[in-house]
Amino acid sequence: MAEFPKIVSADPKGVLTGRHFMDGDHALAEGALAAGCRFFAGYPITPSTETAERFAERCPEVGGLFIQMEDEIASITANVGAVWGGKKVMTVTSGPGFSLMMETFGLAAMMEVPMVIADVQRGGPSTGLPTLTAQQDMMQVRWGSHGDYRIIALVPDSPQECFDLAVEAFNLSEIYRVPVFIMTDETVGHMHEKVVIPPAEEIKVVERNWYTGPKEEYRPYKFDGKHGAPMVKAGDGYRFHSTGLTHDERGYPALTAEDNKKLLTHLIQKIDNNADKIIRVEESGLEDADIVVVSYGITSRIAIRAVQVAREQGLKVGFLRLITVWPFCENKIRELAGRVKAIVVPELNYGQIVLEVERAAAGKCKVISVNSCGGAVHDPEEILTAIMEGAK
Repeated sequence: MAEFPKIVSADPKGVLTGRHFMDGDHALAEGALAAGCRFFAGYPITPSTETAERFAERCPEVGGLFIQMEDEIASITANVGAVWGGKKVMTVTSGPGFSLMMETFGLAAMMEVPMVIADVQRGGPSTGLPTLTAQQDMMQVRWGSHGDYRIIALVPDSPQECFDLAVEAFNLSEIYRVPVFIMTDETVGHMHEKVVIPPAEEIKVVERNWYTGPKEEYRPYKFDGKHGAPMVKAGDGYRFHSTGLTHDERGYPALTAEDNKKLLTHLIQKIDNNADKIIRVEESGLEDADIVVVSYGITSRIAIRAVQVAREQGLKVGFLRLITVWPFCENKIRELAGRVKAIVVPELNYGQIVLEVERAAAGKCKVISVNSCGGAVHDPEEILTAIMEGAK
């Protein structure tokens, strides 16, 4: 059995190195290519189409395959199939397309398929605001498909992080054999900034954990609650099954309560037991803070200005940016709630991640929501007003 995870450098033929003036959508595609993604099935939808276009343009240069499917349901299922064909895969969508993919997200979680899905969020519901920003899919990504399962969701706040977190998303998906989501938004997706892509040898990529033992002993699943079992490619002579039904370690249906407990416990524990390894946050000024602003994505870039102004006015305000939203950093929030007066949570929705903050804070401090219906980012004054309220 292969040692796991195996860390290698990015394929130099697939990496566009150097300094670039690039938007977030294009940076997502470049990060995926650097991580070894060589298959992309997608369907155009504003404001994510630029990622698909970039991947399609670059495919001939790296030996990859891009397919424009007939819709989002076909796109996500084609990616599931390509994983079992041995490829690292990605798709990108927004709002309505994200909703159409929900059933297959659950299938991918049940089949333990490593894959990356980027959601360039826009205003909703329904067709909503196709060209304007929002953060309204944050709960949908966690709970959108039915049943008990776990996913990982990362939230970039810049084109640079779109590249960096794309690489990280692929690495996490391979380690834990789980769908990993990049929850960006229209503003970050269309924002042009400097993106520095390091030399290929400096980009650390997790290889797929390929099975190397006797073919007759291969088991596509191992319910140990640690990470994903080794994989094989369909067509290479291994006998195995993969299904959305509750299954045993061979992949064959096993439809009892006992079997279901083994499987679901594994799907949950392989993420929950490794949450401390997965979760990433950015901290500033928390040591002496009386008030903490918790934000993510594009909203964090607005919130930091409000924190700076509050500090200039003599308030002890700290800043916590969520880079990983799922799994949620509940231990960090719980610790902060025990020693601060208030936590302020700005986000471009009518209150989603603030619910997790309230749950983790458990009434130990005030939790103040600074919500917005989306369409435009906050004015820093809105966040500053909430900070002042928390300081009372």
